[in-house]
Amino acid sequence: MTANIGTIDRVLRVLIGIALLALAIGGFVPALAVGAPKWIAAAAGVVMLATAGMRFCPLYRIFGFRTCQR
Repeated sequence: MTANIGTIDRVLRVLIGIALLALAIGGFVPALAVGAPKWIAAAAGVVMLATAGMRFCPLYRIFGFRTCQR
């Protein structure tokens, strides 16, 4: 896996991932408090954090995107 996520993209993914997990776990938004939306938000948050941590996004690879300098 070659890195295809740059620094700005990585920071944004971490922030969005943390926000999604906080919304899903904290129940601050009634629409995300229970049921499928809660689990979808939590899963999306985990995926965002995982891709930021690995600096690799499979969808970027499929579509040929690259936000890193290398």
